[in-house]
This record gives sequence, C-alpha cells and structure tokens, in this order.
Amino acid sequence: MRQIVLDTETTGIEVRDGHRLIEIGGVEVINRRLTGRHYHQYINPERPIDPEAIEVHGITDARVANEPVFAEIAHEFWAFVQGAELVIHNAPFDVGFIDHEFAMVNRARGNDELGPLASKCGILDTLKMARDRHPGQRNSLDALCKRYDIDNGHRELHGALLDSEILADVYLAMTGGQTALTLGADRDADSSNSSSGNTGFGIRRLASGRAALRVITASDEEAQAHQQKLAKLREKGVCLWDQLGG
Repeated sequence: MRQIVLDTETTGIEVRDGHRLIEIGGVEVINRRLTGRHYHQYINPERPIDPEAIEVHGITDARVANEPVFAEIAHEFWAFVQGAELVIHNAPFDVGFIDHEFAMVNRARGNDELGPLASKCGILDTLKMARDRHPGQRNSLDALCKRYDIDNGHRELHGALLDSEILADVYLAMTGGQTALTLGADRDADSSNSSSGNTGFGIRRLASGRAALRVITASDEEAQAHQQKLAKLREKGVCLWDQLGG
C-alpha cells in the first residue's frame, strides 16, 4: 500500500479569506516503510503572509517571493500524490487549501484536469484517529510526539516537510508499527550492494576483532536483595523466576 504523509503551510487560516499555500511537504510510505522518497516545494502565494502565520512557521514574504506559483508546480504535485492514501493531521484544513488551489488552476485553464484530492486519493485524518483513540486528551502533533515517545526536539517552528516526517513516525507508532527507512529503495541497487555486505537497509556489520562485551555481574548485596524479593513472591504462591529456571 502506498501512502503519502502530507503537510502544508499557508498564508493564514481561512481559504474563504483568500489565503493560499506557501509550502507543501510529503514523505512516501509503502507497506509501512518510509522509502526515502519525498516531495517538498515552497510556493509564491501572490499575496502577503499574515504576521500571525509567520510566528507559527517562520516563512516570510521575502522567503517565497522568488518561488514558483502553484500553477507552475500543480501537475508535478498531482502526479506525486495520485493513487496514494494521504495521511494528514487535521486533513480538512490541508485538503481544503490544496483543492482550492487546484480549482483556481482549472478555472484559469478552462478544464478540470487537477483534483480534487479525494477523486484520486484516499484520505486518512490522523487528528480524527487520535481523538478516537485518546478522547478528552490533547492530540496536537507535539502532544502525540510526547505520548508516543517520538523525538521532535529539533522542531522549533512548523515546516511542511519536517512535520510530515514527524507525522509519519507518529502515524506508524499510533497504528502499532515500527518505522523503517529504506535507504536503498531501488531493488537493483540493493542486489548489487549485497555482494559487498551493504544491503541498503542500514545494516551495520561489526568488526570481527572488536573488543569483547563487558559482562557486569550482581554484587553480593544485590544478589541477596534479589533472593529476598523472590522469597516474598513465593509466599504469595507465584514466582515465574522459578519456572524459568532462574
């Protein structure tokens, strides 16, 4: 199954107020494995960015002044996401902005070649998923990172690509899977690498001449405390340690 974990940044909160996209970021996941393939693009919104929005994502008018407008990148982005399930935190927000941009391009060109997203993509809202799993709790991306022990210490401001990478880790943790980055996504490259001991999957081989691992044994005091604990368990009638031959 192909999924794109997606995030956007915008000039403001409401599409109906004329706000536009300024950044799109997405990472590809296939069969619950991060492939290393991603999409990232800054966009000239052709309008000023609200000061309140800049405080959130740190993207200024000057930063996107020389970036392409959405119409110039629309087909490339559409090709990247088509056929995938889109994993988005608070999906209605991002989908609403993207579909609005597609509709503007279609009107200008007199056709309906682009979008809406739901016509070619599945959409999974991780915010709704989190609220269903953790009712009554905070379910922001930062809160979920803390709940699922995902490191987001390098996230001082919002950014579409960074947030999509973090969301991928959160989504895989929420749905019971371990994240895995396939460094050698191309199968032919993997085959050629295997003969040299590099499988392309981040396997690190240890040198045969490495120092032996140091074994730390319990002190007499620690061993005595352990036996006392086991004795208390035996008094209660259950001691799994005995069943394991400990």
